[in-house]
Amino acid sequence: MTTARTYGDPCAAARALDLLGERWALMIVRDLLFGPKRYSDLQSGLPNASPTVLSQRLRDLEEGGVIRRRKLGPPARAWVYELTEWGHDLEPILVHLGRWGRHSPPKETTAPLGTDSLMLAMKSHLDTARLGDLDATFLVDVGEDVFTLRVSGGELRIRRGEPDRWDAALRTDPAALKTLVIDGTPPGQAGAELTGDHAALQRLLDALAVGDET
Repeated sequence: MTTARTYGDPCAAARALDLLGERWALMIVRDLLFGPKRYSDLQSGLPNASPTVLSQRLRDLEEGGVIRRRKLGPPARAWVYELTEWGHDLEPILVHLGRWGRHSPPKETTAPLGTDSLMLAMKSHLDTARLGDLDATFLVDVGEDVFTLRVSGGELRIRRGEPDRWDAALRTDPAALKTLVIDGTPPGQAGAELTGDHAALQRLLDALAVGDET
């Protein structure tokens, strides 16, 4: 029997949509792609989701095995949500969805792009063939959010948090990062602070297919 929570269809795609087809579900996955977040962080990143809906989606995704909730050790001792290994398998789907979505009709909005959206945009805009033999680790500091970008073997991996060591560090804000990632503005003109190996970071930026929206 079909209910509001299921298509009642044995097709694997339909079963996937049973888990992810509800409003805000994939947005939560997007915001957890690069590392765990507290409930309050998810609220800040998804301000248009009501607390009731956000809590329900988190329960649905947890029950479906896409995310899990765990308590961080000291000194944080905070409860966070994170993707399961199976949930992380959604990353290439979201990257390709971002590439597909860049060609959708633009919509007028004053909402800024969040840092998780910008990190996803970096992956969806990336032409991996243009990375060549680049082997480097970058620190990207965007206000309250810090990310580690690791490039090796023609692949870009992103995670939340600081690296143990880095070749170049980029310190900026979301608006300036958008001009770097999406508009192709040089770091100096974007008002970003760059330390370390400028050439390595420029090689990564040069590998982005700029000029389209996320």
